Amino acid sequence: MTETDYYEAARRLMVSEQIERRGIKNPRLLEVLRKIPRHLFVPAEFWNKAYDDCPLPIGFGQTISQPFMVALMTSLLGLDGHNNVLEIGTGSGYQAAILANLAKTVHTIERHAGLAEQAKRILSDLGLDNVFVHLADGSLGWPEAAPYQDIIVTAAAPNPPQPLLEQLDRQNGRMVIPVGSSPEQDLQVWQLEDDRLDWESIIPVSFVPLRGAFGWKEEEWQNRRDPPT
Repeated sequence: MTETDYYEAARRLMVSEQIERRGIKNPRLLEVLRKIPRHLFVPAEFWNKAYDDCPLPIGFGQTISQPFMVALMTSLLGLDGHNNVLEIGTGSGYQAAILANLAKTVHTIERHAGLAEQAKRILSDLGLDNVFVHLADGSLGWPEAAPYQDIIVTAAAPNPPQPLLEQLDRQNGRMVIPVGSSPEQDLQVWQLEDDRLDWESIIPVSFVPLRGAFGWKEEEWQNRRDPPT
């Protein structure tokens, strides 16, 4: 078996065992997950674990999310191929690569220059020219390209940042975001339709903290025990 065949088989097993078995059936999403080489988005020493059912470290105290969590959060967005999407927390770029195959444009924000440059390189090597990586405070969003039909936040916030809510499409905007403190948060979906804002709770999750003007301060994240209401 060639290396290419090995990783393709690993992706197919990942999708069938970790994602389809847990109830995610969107055919477009599943096909993209089978296609994107996840191992390229983790350090080489973790390539043999890239398709395991767990998050992995990518440097700068950040992680690449568990494959199922990437699939779940993506499935909660309303992606139909025509969306303008904002991602907060580029990390190594894997989530952005998934989004790029399901949306029209993706703007993704990273606060660590090293991760941002690495993600740009990998995304470019994969020919994903509809992804734009920005080095900035993700809690402030990216108003230059707003409004967004979909926003996905891959770090835990104290509350949904007001700038992100303001950058949602007023007619049919949706944001998927983990809200709460260490060690567990609540994955929430916020929906803005005809200027009416509603939200629902999905499942308990555990993410690294969102930093920035509307994120967690170090001492707050360490000391807070109960998620905000």
